[in-house]
Amino acid sequence: MLHLKSFTFNPFSENTYIIFNDDREAFLIDPGNFGEEETKKLHEFIEDNKLIIKNILLTHAHIDHVLGLQSAYDQFRVPVLLHATEKEILDRNPMDANRFGFFFKPFEGEIQFIAENDTLHLGNDIFKILFVPGHSPGHIAFHNEAQKLLISGDVLFEGSIGRTDLYKGNHEQLIDSIQTKLFVLDDNTRVYSGHGNSTTIGFEKSHNPFLKR
Repeated sequence: MLHLKSFTFNPFSENTYIIFNDDREAFLIDPGNFGEEETKKLHEFIEDNKLIIKNILLTHAHIDHVLGLQSAYDQFRVPVLLHATEKEILDRNPMDANRFGFFFKPFEGEIQFIAENDTLHLGNDIFKILFVPGHSPGHIAFHNEAQKLLISGDVLFEGSIGRTDLYKGNHEQLIDSIQTKLFVLDDNTRVYSGHGNSTTIGFEKSHNPFLKR
């Protein structure tokens, strides 16, 4: 059985997730921890629960989702998995940080690229990769069909959708990603977004004002 722990980190109120199984194997997703206090909170949860981080996963590489990436990599020394198209966004983060008035070093660590229809295994639990660009050019989501669980990043929110006014954002592409990749999932699928509360596919199909047909 899968278990999920969420943290809301950094000035952007970004959601960082840890998914783990009964054998304590875990994925760390979108580490946005910023500063010593948030980093300590994240690492203490991992240590207290004796979790074994198998990989660090990125839905996308906007700076609010990777503020803790280097510290996570330095601590756990496991590959960082992201879509190849998103590498450009990761590489832009020092420049983006400068716009917000702080310094951010380029990421240094092992990166592996994953693509649509790839599968990730956490013990016997399987996650399918969905390619859902629009908010960011290489955005992906992680779907576990057995437990009806989706880590959607900044594609779909409770009552809203991801912004598309950032570098290489595309509104029409985002809407198409949601309609063709997410809204075909079971209505009871629980959606864990990059910001805000969780929701379900069924609720958003019926109530999301940005997606009314």
